[in-house]
Amino acid sequence: MTIQIFNSMGRKKEPLQTLVDGKVGLYVCGVTVYDYSHIGHARVMVVFDTIVRHLKARGLEVKYVRNYTDIDDKIINRANELGITIGELTEKYIKAFQEDMGQMGMADPDMEPRATDHLAEMQTMIEKLIANGLAYERGGDVYYAVDRFKKYGMLSGKNLAELVSGSRVDINEQKDNPFDFVLWKGAKPGEPQWPSPWGPGRPGWHIECSAMSSKYLGESFDIHGGGRDLIFPHHENEIAQSEGASGHDWVRYWLHNGFVNVVSDEGEREKMSKSLGNFFTIRDLLKAYRGEVLRVFILNNHYRSPLDFSFGLLNAARGGLDRLYSALDGAKKYIGSLPLASAVNPQSEAGKTLSADVDKFFTAMDDDFNTPKAVAVLFELVKKLNLVLLKPESPEKKADVLHHVEVLRGLGGILGLAQFDPMDHFQFTPEVNLAKSDANDADEEEGDLTTEQIEALIETRSKARSDKNFAESDRIRDELASAGITVLDSKEGTTWRRN
Repeated sequence: MTIQIFNSMGRKKEPLQTLVDGKVGLYVCGVTVYDYSHIGHARVMVVFDTIVRHLKARGLEVKYVRNYTDIDDKIINRANELGITIGELTEKYIKAFQEDMGQMGMADPDMEPRATDHLAEMQTMIEKLIANGLAYERGGDVYYAVDRFKKYGMLSGKNLAELVSGSRVDINEQKDNPFDFVLWKGAKPGEPQWPSPWGPGRPGWHIECSAMSSKYLGESFDIHGGGRDLIFPHHENEIAQSEGASGHDWVRYWLHNGFVNVVSDEGEREKMSKSLGNFFTIRDLLKAYRGEVLRVFILNNHYRSPLDFSFGLLNAARGGLDRLYSALDGAKKYIGSLPLASAVNPQSEAGKTLSADVDKFFTAMDDDFNTPKAVAVLFELVKKLNLVLLKPESPEKKADVLHHVEVLRGLGGILGLAQFDPMDHFQFTPEVNLAKSDANDADEEEGDLTTEQIEALIETRSKARSDKNFAESDRIRDELASAGITVLDSKEGTTWRRN
């Protein structure tokens, strides 16, 4: 087993070699809790939840730390607008975030530290930076002197001299350099404050992750992750702080997921923005789709690639899950009940029977967590399971069905998929239809397939299945899924419903 990881530091794939054999320390930048989290946050959480699952499936012991930023300008401003304390605001949105993650099947990190619980660690690190000549105090504020850290820009590839010459940074007469960043902010009227050696105030944003990761994972650890938007300046500044304080290398591998683009009705890609009306929170989306749909939608794209968001793509993801659970439903009706989902044992009868599929899945995931290829393996197994269910009755058929279900659910668990009873999937009732503001179930609605058209396609598909033309059968199922139609196969025949 060799897991290859694309390291943002150096921009190339490297074999995973951990500091301690068999153990992985992972830190991921979490959310700033002043509002409900959106699809961009969902991508980060799904990506690293899946990475942790795969590392554990490969026998590694993972210590996963993900923080909450519960003090910054946005939090202060929002709390003031609402006339509540920052504690009341952050508690509300931490609870909402945890509820959203639960609906998306996310496993809890080992630790979820909050910035305001780690002020002592931050102040200790700032004192070290001052003592090492890398930070300075001015009028109650403390700044990091970026030009004194010779490796500044090593992650982002940005040259400090070029940044300064082309910058539009606001002039701050207290700073020695326009790109020096704040470690501690002196108290201002109406803002929360804590005592410090430099007077009352509050921490800067960047220092919190350096202090918390070092406390829980040590002054050197294996993997640091987050969205690509954090590479500069946040992660660049974290490196400067952490290595400036400790005097040695900090993180071995940097992993960054790509941006999320919203695809408009005209096919244009645009930045997600509330002002453009294309902004959707996870909570909004969970009213229209099961959390597992969001997972498969995200995992259908490689984590480093841009993710195009549209309701057409979400509906296609839901259609894919319909196919998966339809196959599991057929298996359940045949064997009576589904076995509990558990990890695949390659030495079991199921693992040996489907060893080529198991190997293909792990080869994909070992190659920089290539989830699109891994998801494709699941759907290859779905096709194989459907073929087994269509076989004539024989003494071996039940065992064959069980083997396919065991491997499908075992591999699916690494992606957080295929873990539910089929009825949980098909009984989900959306609260809203975000894709159409005027949606209704009328057959006559413009663009909808009529009942007669659906029945004709179902009949054509049934004939294709009886002729063992499974490529045509799958094509028709996908066509119906894209039109919002779920096809349900069983021994009694085929039924359908509108989503």
